[in-house]
Amino acid sequence: MKKSLKVSHFYHLVFSLLMAVSMVACVARTSNQENTGEYMNNSLLTTKVKTQLLAEPSIKSLPITVTSYKSVVQLSGFVESEDQALRAVKITLAVPGVTKVEDHLSVRAKSVAQL
Repeated sequence: MKKSLKVSHFYHLVFSLLMAVSMVACVARTSNQENTGEYMNNSLLTTKVKTQLLAEPSIKSLPITVTSYKSVVQLSGFVESEDQALRAVKITLAVPGVTKVEDHLSVRAKSVAQL
């Protein structure tokens, strides 16, 4: 009787440890995933940057995509000049909370009709 009780406790302990490890694995997240708070902060940061870019007359009509992750903002899309790209980066860096800007903006080539 005592031996079966010890075996039962052993199995119960093993089962409990396996459950604990499983729960930790389910809750754990990798460094490239955002928690809810980070997601909300980055969404707000993206909105602030877009608002500032739209307020700039020389940039507001340009197709610029803004994304952010862990306070790093990525700008992508097309601009008409290098000056517009630099202006977009400067505006983005001035937004509180932005720690870095990744500039993936491309200057459009002028067509023959525009020359």
